[in-house]
Amino acid sequence: MIRVYIALGANLESPKEQLDDAIVALRSLAEDANVQVSPYYRSAPMGEIEQPDYINAVACLTTQLAPIELLDALQTIEQQQGRVRNVRWGARTLDLDLLLYGDEQLSLPRLTVPHYGMKQRSFVLVPLSDLAPQLILPCGTPIAALINDNLRAEVKQLGTDH
Repeated sequence: MIRVYIALGANLESPKEQLDDAIVALRSLAEDANVQVSPYYRSAPMGEIEQPDYINAVACLTTQLAPIELLDALQTIEQQQGRVRNVRWGARTLDLDLLLYGDEQLSLPRLTVPHYGMKQRSFVLVPLSDLAPQLILPCGTPIAALINDNLRAEVKQLGTDH
């Protein structure tokens, strides 16, 4: 068993419902169907493409799946929920990013873990710190050292009723 953290984001077709449905699907990948989920947050989109704000969260689960098997399963969930990959940083029904796979550091053609951009993204760091405030990243950096008031101000908590 390995503990993994997965970022969830959506800004099309009822984003909150997209995240709710993704959490249900993630239970099929988790040991004992146990998935912990951060509060949901609203955040501005990245990039310069005009699009709606995102709803984001982070989920934590333990799984027996190998990293690429997990990536494939996450991409299958995205596709089942209508994800189309047309434009980098474009609008999407669902985005599932594998942030952490235990303490492993992987650099594979299809997968980099820890996720390459997680340290710069408030919509990842804030919900991740909600779930695991004592977490130490594989590089040795405590998650708490990356969180500040300015970072928290970039996202707006929507609640925990999911």
